[in-house]
Amino acid sequence: MEHLTLLIGVVIVTALAFDFTNGFHDTANAMATTISTGAMSPRLAVAMSAVLNLAGAFLSVQVAKTISGGIIDEKSGIRPEVIFAGLVGAIVWNLVTWLAGLPSSSSHALFGGLIGATLVAVGAHGVHGEAVVMKVLIPAVASPLVAGAAAALATRLTYRIGRNADPESTRKGYRAGQIASAGLVSLAHGTNDAQKTMGVITLALITGGIIAPGSNPPVWVILSAGTAMALGTYIGGWRIIRTLGKGLTDVQPQQGFAAQSGAATVILASSHLGFALSTTHVVSGAVLGSGVGRKGAVVRWGTAGRMGLSWLITLPAAGLVAAGATAVADQGTWGVGVVGVLGLLVCAGAYVLAQRNRVDHTNVNDVAPVGGSAPLTPAVAGAGAFDAFGGELAATIPAPAQAAPVTRKAAL
Repeated sequence: MEHLTLLIGVVIVTALAFDFTNGFHDTANAMATTISTGAMSPRLAVAMSAVLNLAGAFLSVQVAKTISGGIIDEKSGIRPEVIFAGLVGAIVWNLVTWLAGLPSSSSHALFGGLIGATLVAVGAHGVHGEAVVMKVLIPAVASPLVAGAAAALATRLTYRIGRNADPESTRKGYRAGQIASAGLVSLAHGTNDAQKTMGVITLALITGGIIAPGSNPPVWVILSAGTAMALGTYIGGWRIIRTLGKGLTDVQPQQGFAAQSGAATVILASSHLGFALSTTHVVSGAVLGSGVGRKGAVVRWGTAGRMGLSWLITLPAAGLVAAGATAVADQGTWGVGVVGVLGLLVCAGAYVLAQRNRVDHTNVNDVAPVGGSAPLTPAVAGAGAFDAFGGELAATIPAPAQAAPVTRKAAL
């Protein structure tokens, strides 16, 4: 066994940076509906999610083994700099979609980055195509459909059961249920997504000859990956939380409970089977299903369509970025340095751009303003278009002061 080299150390740090972006990118998966319905305050919600993400990282290693020895052939001659380039591709795509407020898949960004880098570095024989199809692509298509159908049925059932109950008591009860189900989704997210970074770090350690092929992630890898994701979760991906909580459908507590319960079931079952699915796909499908399941709910299919488009291009887009990064990193130490500097510049640029239209815990539940000041009326909130490139509900009509009064019928 060899000692830890500087390059492998850089790969590990970059993998943890990706895990951090995964945390704040995917916080919405667990907490968006809980925050949007007021079941928990935003800060308390992300804090609870962070703790449970860390706990979930210790529950299983099946998904980590899918990454380290399932999708990529660890004996194909893949080198640490290739893994580094793949991670850079994934981080760049995560930041782009975060800026746009789009709940795209951090998991598929990672898969795309690793696959694109491997194809350039060692060729097609370095990728297990069958594993990609069976454990990535098929779950990517099936999981949101299954979660959406389950959430739609559960939503219809909850409203039917509670149709004669006191509305206020019902809302309070389901808000408590939302907190419990959101905690379960957070635990499931740590179980599935934190393992992906564990798998990448394990793959880097194997390629560096530090641990034997087929090894489980060491305890320090599990702890560091879980901690990085927990920190990212606590930061809060407020832009994406707003999209899932307000941009797809108007979520009521019954819907939030149904969506989160269905999503958690699908994620935990997939983690047990070693399927490296996207928690973003699952939760987004569940939220849409909850909108379909509630009679009279507004489902914003335009936003859903833009999300679906981002899902389709995530894997190839991250792969292309990673392929270019690999071509540069393969030139030697200076190439790795150039890729690292460019990655840092992208991170800095994303942060600067985000400050121009800041979304945080203080305004995550606000409906975006028209004309930059006054809040939208309920009618506008239902009719507004979601700007995929600004991450906010865009104004599409004159300011409220000039608009006609909103009637009860229009607001619904």
